[in-house]
Parts: sequence; structure tokens; C-alpha cells
Amino acid sequence: MFQAELPPPPAVSAPAPAPAQSVSTVTDLRVVAALTDAQVRVDSSFRGASIVLYGAVFNPTPDPADVVVVVRGPDAPVRLVKKTRHMGVWLNSRPVLFEGAPGFYMAASTRPLNQISDFGQLRRLGLGVDHLRIDAPEEARSVTRYGVRDVVVSQLGSDYLDWRRAVIRLKEAAALYDTDPQGVRFVDQGLFRAELKLPAVAPTGRYYAEVWLFQQGEPRSVSNLTLTVDKVGVERDIYEFAHRRPWTYGLVCVLLAAVTGYAASWVFRRR
Repeated sequence: MFQAELPPPPAVSAPAPAPAQSVSTVTDLRVVAALTDAQVRVDSSFRGASIVLYGAVFNPTPDPADVVVVVRGPDAPVRLVKKTRHMGVWLNSRPVLFEGAPGFYMAASTRPLNQISDFGQLRRLGLGVDHLRIDAPEEARSVTRYGVRDVVVSQLGSDYLDWRRAVIRLKEAAALYDTDPQGVRFVDQGLFRAELKLPAVAPTGRYYAEVWLFQQGEPRSVSNLTLTVDKVGVERDIYEFAHRRPWTYGLVCVLLAAVTGYAASWVFRRR
């Protein structure tokens, strides 16, 4: 009897060993970050939200590094008036409009910002409420805004800093601006976390988060993230209707108020 000779089994190459470290970890000083939730849904039961920003620092050098987290909300105009005294009577001054002030701003860091970098770097990057860019237009003019005539839009001259401090003070009182010099904590070697707290009055829209890595007072790396705060449900429908058809929305509100008032008076007359 003849028996066919079986072919030899195919050669199997040994798998390549997994690298112990990524190349970037060894050669680059950098920071990476992420959010536990990149979208916040706002409805009638919304009472604020708490989101954790976490990340890792890859530092192949022996020098320590600091992390600064900045979160900016959508820009919105801010209208201010000042109480002035005329002939013993307190009156409101002409309203002043700041354009482009962030609706939300949070800065958190591993230690106070003035210990991380110098004034020039912080001002250039806009890190911290003291260096936040809240600019009034350069040209002085009077416009009509929010149904109010003669709204002053200008640099405000020497009074600009006083008005700017007033904007920050009002935003801080509403929990929309916050600075925490110890808001970023290292939970393990190279791993850090920071907590982002959104109040119930947080504006809707797109938020931008910047995670800066500083070493020896210089920015070495940055990681950019986005966060969306959206209205959902009936609140979203009403919001979109009011902004897309403001005249119709106003007429509907007037009609509803009239119907509600008539129904209430009819009920009380019956009693």
C-alpha cells in the first residue's frame, strides 16, 4: 500500500513583543484629557451639572509640570448701569454694553496661577479672571439695544477697569465665573482630575475647554475639548420658537395671558 505524504505544516512566526512604552511617552512632554460627559441636557428639572475632566501628563523630564484647565462658555453681551447721585437723588447712568464676555468661565490649576507662570504669559493666553478678555468696541457710539436708546458702546476710557470688575463680580455672584487655584489634583503618577460645575443658570451652547501643561513657567502642550449644553424636550421647542419667530411668540404670550386672566375673573365671579 502506498500512503500519500502529508505536506509539512506552515511555519508560524512568533508574535512581536508589545512595546513597553509608546514612543511619544518617552520623547514628548505632553498632556491628554477627556470629559466624562461631553453633552449636558437641560430640561425643566435641570438644577446644574457636575462633570469630571480627567487626563494624563507624559513627562519624560525630571522637572515637575503644572496643569491649568480653562473652560469658556458661549459669548454674550452684558449690559450694565451705574447708580449715580444727582441733586440728592440716586439715578441710573446711561447703560453700557460689553460685547463678547464669556457666559461661563472656569479656571482651575494645580497651584496659584501667579506661581505657575508670569503675568505676560497669563495675559497672552487669557488664563484666570484677572486676564480674561472682556473687550468693549474701540469706537465710542450710542446704539439701541434691548429696547433701550442711547446705550453707550465704547472703551470707557479710564473707567474701563471699574466696569470690567463689575462684570466679573456679577458673574461670580451668579456662580458663572470661578477660579480654583487647587482645582486640578493629581490622583496618581501623571494622572489628574478636575471637576467642572455648571450652575442651573449656565447658558446653552458650545463650551470650549483648554488643558494647558506648563513647565518652568512656559506652556509646553495643550489639549482642546468641547462640551455642548442643549435644551431638550418642550423647553427646547419653546426656546427655538421664541428665537425664530419672536413676533409670533409675543402675540401668543399676550393671548395666553388674556385668556388666563379672563378665565380667572370668570371663576371668581362664579364664586
